Amino acid sequence: MQTLERIRLTRDTVCTMVPSGQKVLASKDTPVELMQALGGSFTIKARGHLLRVEGRDADALGKEPPPKPELPEDASDSDVEKLVWDQLKTVFDPEIPINIVDLGLIYKVTVTPLPVSGRRVEVDMTLTAPGCGMGGVIASDAHQRIMEIPTVEEAAVELVFDPPWSREMMSEEAKLATGMF
Repeated sequence: MQTLERIRLTRDTVCTMVPSGQKVLASKDTPVELMQALGGSFTIKARGHLLRVEGRDADALGKEPPPKPELPEDASDSDVEKLVWDQLKTVFDPEIPINIVDLGLIYKVTVTPLPVSGRRVEVDMTLTAPGCGMGGVIASDAHQRIMEIPTVEEAAVELVFDPPWSREMMSEEAKLATGMF
């Protein structure tokens, strides 16, 4: 049995309630249990509620923020696309310990050079259920991770529901992890 890490917040922290997506303020010295730390974000339990803490607020939990992605100066569009996919693998649903790529939520990634300099990245993604309260949060997290990539000046993450998601879209590893094999 896994022992949960018990922590007291070191400062007031804006968190996102799971699964509603509502923003709430968790006060300094609030005792929390660290439920999940994946991809640079954290899921905590505080006063009976699950909350998501962004990586940029890792210090409130006594943790380090995730490292920024790096890209060689002579990187091609295909190098950037590979890094986009790598970045998307750091985005997790706060309730499921599987990244959105292995869950099969990413349908398309397109990298386009901009006229003057930099690149635009467009991503089509879906959700396991259209009514997921965390959908906007997950899409925003994906957008944020893409914008951290050097040379990316613009990014658009669009939620699409055609075709509808099904468990057949999951990677073999994700199916194994969830027992859906």
